[in-house]
Amino acid sequence: MAACIDTTRTDTSQLSRNPNRSQSDDQAYNYVKFCRPPPVPCTPFSRNHTKTTNKPAVVDDFDQQNSLWRIMKEEARLDVEQEPILSSYYFTSILSQKSLERALANLLSIKLSNSSLPSTTLFDLFAGVLEESPEIIRAVVEDLKAVKERDPACVSFVHSFLNFKGFLACQAHRVAHKLWSQGRQIIALLIQNRVSEVFAVDIHPGAKMGQGILFDHATGVIVGETAVIGNNVSILHNVTLGGTGKACGDRHPKIGDGVLIGAGTCILGNIRIGDGAKIGAGSVVLKDVPPRTTAVGNPARLIGGKENPIKLDRIPSFTMDHTSFIADWSDYVI
Repeated sequence: MAACIDTTRTDTSQLSRNPNRSQSDDQAYNYVKFCRPPPVPCTPFSRNHTKTTNKPAVVDDFDQQNSLWRIMKEEARLDVEQEPILSSYYFTSILSQKSLERALANLLSIKLSNSSLPSTTLFDLFAGVLEESPEIIRAVVEDLKAVKERDPACVSFVHSFLNFKGFLACQAHRVAHKLWSQGRQIIALLIQNRVSEVFAVDIHPGAKMGQGILFDHATGVIVGETAVIGNNVSILHNVTLGGTGKACGDRHPKIGDGVLIGAGTCILGNIRIGDGAKIGAGSVVLKDVPPRTTAVGNPARLIGGKENPIKLDRIPSFTMDHTSFIADWSDYVI
C-alpha cells in the first residue's frame, strides 16, 4: 500500500459528534451510557474456562489493567495444570513477565522477528513504546475485553492474548501508529510489513483507531492510511477500508462508534459510516451510511430505503447480529 503523507488527519473524537443525530435519537441510543464495555471482573475464570454470562463486578478504571493482568496470570497457571507440556511457553510468555506491557512486547517481538530482525531488537522497541504510552495499554485492555465479550470462541483473556492474531495485529498497529506520529515512519512501515506477512492483516501506520476493537478472524483485513476507526467497532475478515484511486490526501473511510462490518466488505473512499451502523457481509459501500442503519449489497443500499431506513435499537458491534432485517432486503429463500 503506497503511502501519501498528509498532515491533515481526522480526529477520532469527532466520531461521537454526529450533527445528523436528533436529540430524541441521542436519548434512545446513548453511547455514553450503553456503549461502554463492562469492566474487568475481579475473580479468575473457572478451571475449565467455560464461558459465563454472569455480570462482572465493578472495578475502578485505575485498577483495571492490574486486575486483568492478575486474571491472565491465574488463567495461565490453570492452563499449565491442564497441559504441562506448555509450561515453558506459558512461563516465557506470561508467568515470567512483570507486566502486561512487557508480556505484549515479548510476544509481538517473537512473532514479528525474522533472521535479519532479531526479537531482542524488536522487544526493546515495543517495550519502550508501550511502557511510555499508558493510552495504548488502556486500549489493549479494552481490546482484550472486546474479544472476550463478543467472540464465543474465546475461552479466556490469556487465550485471546496468546492466540488471536486479530488482537495481536491490532496492538502491533498501535505501536506502529505511535512511531508514525513521532516521525519514525521507516520503522513504522517495517512493522506494518511484518504484521502483513505474519498475520495477513495490512493496516497502514497512519490509520487512527479507537479502543474496544475486535478483528474477528482478521485474515485479509486492509485499512488505508487516512482511515479512522472509532470505539467499540467489530470487523470481520476480508474487510477493506480503502481509497478509490491514487489521489493523496484524506481518502479513506471514517468508521463511527459501535459499528459492525461483515466479512468480505469493501468500504471505499472518504465516506462516513455513522455510529451504530451495520454493514452486511459482502457489501460494497461507496456513500455515507447514516447512524443506526443497516446497509447491504453491491452496491450497498439501506434496509428500509433511503428515505425511511430501519433504525437499529441495539449496538450491532456488541450483539454481533449479522442477519436481522435481512427479510426486509431480500425475499430469497434457499
